[in-house]
Amino acid sequence: MDRRSFLLRSAAVGAAAALPRFALAADGTLYMYSSSDSNIVDFWTNVIVPRFNATNPGVALRVVDAGDNAGLRAIGERALAALPTGADPQAEMFESFRPEELTGTVEAGLWVDLSQAGLSNWSRVNPAALESNYSMPYRGSQVLLAYDATRLNPADAPKSWDELTAWIKANPGQFIYNRPDKGGSGGNFVRRAIHEANGRDPGAFTVENYSDAFAAEALGKAWDILNDIAPALYERGSYSAGNTQSIQLLAQGVVTMTPVWSDQVLSAIGQGVLPETTGLVQLQDLALCGGFSRAVVLANGVQKEAALKLADFLLTEDIQSAVLTELGGFPGVSWDYVDPALREQFKDVIPTSIPTFPGGAWESAINDGWYRAVAPNVARD
Repeated sequence: MDRRSFLLRSAAVGAAAALPRFALAADGTLYMYSSSDSNIVDFWTNVIVPRFNATNPGVALRVVDAGDNAGLRAIGERALAALPTGADPQAEMFESFRPEELTGTVEAGLWVDLSQAGLSNWSRVNPAALESNYSMPYRGSQVLLAYDATRLNPADAPKSWDELTAWIKANPGQFIYNRPDKGGSGGNFVRRAIHEANGRDPGAFTVENYSDAFAAEALGKAWDILNDIAPALYERGSYSAGNTQSIQLLAQGVVTMTPVWSDQVLSAIGQGVLPETTGLVQLQDLALCGGFSRAVVLANGVQKEAALKLADFLLTEDIQSAVLTELGGFPGVSWDYVDPALREQFKDVIPTSIPTFPGGAWESAINDGWYRAVAPNVARD
């Protein structure tokens, strides 16, 4: 059975409606499936593919848009079904995926343990970004503070939570963050307040330890912090409607500082939406939250060895520097393995930590609690 026939037959199962259309594979074709936005697919197509193919004769890397995470899960389920028979799973690598999203697949041996796969660049992976040896963080995004460096001397930019709140109070009307349910930049600013109120210990919060009582105690202390700075915010307690609006307000000179996603702000600077005089800084006592996109390699992929070469290639200085310059993301490797000129350029945003915050019941508790306790006069839409 050829690859197209296999896929068409598989399409009748589960979430197969989300599966992309596939071309008939040629020998040596390495398929990488992505569930990311079009800018990520374009980055793979225009940057990674030509550079990888040029240095790996005999291998033809193809990038396929899986549509969304459900599409990747459907392909993974098909690969799992093919595992006992040795059939071609029609895939070698996923991008922006965690093996844990398909229960039991790690135990079944569906994914390659990349720490044991002989990758020469595996030691470069940032330990703070590593979740599992079965998934490889290769690009990230983290919430930073963006500011107008013509109005705030970079030497005076706040580098701790105490310095930040002191600056906000000393410069009333010049800071804004978006409502936490409208975008991750404001949402992670709120989460940084939660961390501050609870001993700066991100590990204190897990999906499993959520309870209404714990949330009321832990979040209540954060609401006190946010209420304390509210009168000094833009328009004495105004909140933007999302990540993009925060950047627009900064670009228009309405505010001097706002939290931003690293990839969005670097893209905005590169496109001229924000001027080159835009400063960026990360808190050094505990960074604002971020996250990483991860690549996984299927153990039963026909081109598994080529996929491992690709995984190693993603960790090279060339590609990791391109994540910064071409994509506006953050590297998945330790910053020591990024071009020295770029390290100098981004020295103020290199984090000493990469905290995360669990979702699940915490998500709604944070959003509901913020509207109730911090912004009761803001209409929720």
